Amino acid sequence: MTVTDFAPGRPLVFRNATVLTMDNSHRVLAGADVLIEGERIAQVGPGLHVPDGSSEIDATGGIVMPGMVDTHRHMWQTAMRGYGADWTLTQYFVWNYLQWGKSFRPEDIHAGNLLSAIEAVDAGVTTSVDWSHNLQTVGHAEAAVDALRAVPGRFVLGYGNIQAAPWEWTAAPEFRDFVNRYFSGGGTDMLGFQLAFDVPPASPDFPEKAAFEVARDLGVPVTTHAGVWRVTTDDGIRLMHEHGFMTERTVYVHAASLSQDSYHRIAATGGSASLSTESECSAGQGYPPTWKLREYGIPVSLSMDTSVWWSADLFAAMRATLSADRAREHLEAHNAEETVTHHKLRAEQVVDWATRGGAKALGLDSLIGSLEPGKKADVVLIKNDASPAMFPLLHPYGHVVFQAQRGDVHTVVVNGKVVKHDHRLVGVDLAKARETVGQTVAYLRGELGPEAWEEGMHPEIPEVRVLANPYTYTYTEDADS
Repeated sequence: MTVTDFAPGRPLVFRNATVLTMDNSHRVLAGADVLIEGERIAQVGPGLHVPDGSSEIDATGGIVMPGMVDTHRHMWQTAMRGYGADWTLTQYFVWNYLQWGKSFRPEDIHAGNLLSAIEAVDAGVTTSVDWSHNLQTVGHAEAAVDALRAVPGRFVLGYGNIQAAPWEWTAAPEFRDFVNRYFSGGGTDMLGFQLAFDVPPASPDFPEKAAFEVARDLGVPVTTHAGVWRVTTDDGIRLMHEHGFMTERTVYVHAASLSQDSYHRIAATGGSASLSTESECSAGQGYPPTWKLREYGIPVSLSMDTSVWWSADLFAAMRATLSADRAREHLEAHNAEETVTHHKLRAEQVVDWATRGGAKALGLDSLIGSLEPGKKADVVLIKNDASPAMFPLLHPYGHVVFQAQRGDVHTVVVNGKVVKHDHRLVGVDLAKARETVGQTVAYLRGELGPEAWEEGMHPEIPEVRVLANPYTYTYTEDADS
């Protein structure tokens, strides 16, 4: 089947798949079909009768599931992919906040967003929140939106600016003009809008109040880094709650270093947490709080944070999240001289977090996040006949979490449109993205200079003391030998 077989308006059916519906019952359907008509899912079930002339994709041996949802990704940083692999969170802050983040031009924001949006779709992430916290000017914001519009995915712009205080940039007339021009009424289900800013340790006058009031006036949610070790603390949660700014639409990113009181406040107001497990484990915001969130009944979604450090697909997020939860469970048991006999968190749950959990966090669960008739057709087929890791397919949720990877994403549909098929992107100019990103890398390398460029990638390694080993052999020679 070629791209020409996917004409606009032509019905499309996936045949004979293992279907993870992710509906309320989490039904798993063996040998089932998914029919798409226009922008929506028309039917789900075995042996469907479809309209004449429908395009058919043989999904035998594959898994059809909802498109994944990433609720927190700093897409503008993607042109610096892997640059900060050995950073701490402090080094990340210094590089982006105090030093070189200020050097990013609008075209550099565009380059990062373009590449990030493309790789998201390629990995079966059909909806991404662009946590865009380097929009120093409206020109930067326009460049970010233009990149998102150039890629056939579903996106939410989280507007932020780390180079200025949120009560300053949200009060600027040019910011309000930008919102009116691009997001009148809060945007669309293809391009939504949030405000993205943090509440640091308490200030008596709570200056962030003005930014929250702008969000309330615009009718848009706030996404905020919360529970980041000694950066965003319980004081911020308390102030948000006391001033009435915690709502069911608020997304708390990381939520890893919070007190019982803060978790109670989040749960009571209906907010959700976005976990970036690779980030939390490596950067030190706090240990991924999956068990706490379950205990307090706080909804969860997953996210990748930034490609300047880590991978950019939700297969890695699901795998890391499940592994981190179980590692903590085993460690605590071992410290108590006990053994874990049954895991609490299951593969099925993290697949839910990566799909419907993200849709709920964004207020889009009536449209996306599950495969049900009437919902928007954001659909992913995981199938790779050339991979020995793709058979046998025994435990579908476990297969998605522990066996599949982005290279196994065969077909991706967003809003009824095929954007990837047979492992190749459709309608995406990857060569142009490569050229655009190359220009940004060359510019930033020139701005830093060769010495600073290398130093940024290779921070100093602290000295490691090796313990004296009492079992080291000492050899002596007999003087007469």
